[in-house]
Amino acid sequence: MAIWYEGNRNLKANERQEGDITYYIRGVIEVAGVRYERYAVKTHFIERGEDYVDILRRYVLPLYKAGDVVTLGEKVISMCQDNTVKMEDVRLGFWAKFLSKFATSNHNGIGMDEPYKLQLAINMKGLPLILWAVFCGAVARVFGKRGVFYEIVGQDVAGIDGFYSHSSFETYHTLAVLNPKEPEKVCAAIYEQLGMSCVLVDANDIDVEVLGKSADLADVEDKLLADRIRDNPAGQDDELTPFVIIRDIGDEPAQPYEPLVAVEGPMD
Repeated sequence: MAIWYEGNRNLKANERQEGDITYYIRGVIEVAGVRYERYAVKTHFIERGEDYVDILRRYVLPLYKAGDVVTLGEKVISMCQDNTVKMEDVRLGFWAKFLSKFATSNHNGIGMDEPYKLQLAINMKGLPLILWAVFCGAVARVFGKRGVFYEIVGQDVAGIDGFYSHSSFETYHTLAVLNPKEPEKVCAAIYEQLGMSCVLVDANDIDVEVLGKSADLADVEDKLLADRIRDNPAGQDDELTPFVIIRDIGDEPAQPYEPLVAVEGPMD
């Protein structure tokens, strides 16, 4: 079940400082009988082509303790890989303009009602598959089933992020960010170079999907890892907290935390 919050989640009351590093307490969540406290680590705005290992070494490693698990936001990793597409490089065609008029808007971000995003999907998957997915999705919605379009086109299309004209970050107004390349290798590199257990996730206020994880977490079910951040502690606004440290605190008291006020989410 989705948990929705409005605006930036970096409440001043939850801000903590350790040296030059700023992080925010995101509260405790219990998964499979274990209490986990989460810390959302603030970074600078990460540009295309930066080194994600260096960024983690700078911001996360000083706070990291053995036994912690760090979640990596997929958008930041893709930015580091420069796995992006500029709006100016997407040439709009008839079908993208036409079909986008009938697409359902996405309350969690920009959906296929954005013509440039739909055109990018057509470029990636081909027009026949997109038309088939649109047809099946329309039929399924008549019977109350949602998400069929993305089930057919795949996670790489579902993971397209960006082209947000309303984003606080001007970069994302005209830039689309694709899914990270080789997520398992990303996690392996971080674990090998920094000794940091990590999970690469596509998380929002609707769902959390595990894209990759370090080898030491191979025996941990993806669902159990996702459940530790089911409330999306990285945030959905302009928090600049793409990395979240998850710590098993056992029976120890949690740090003082001012909880966020959840709001009623959209129905679709």
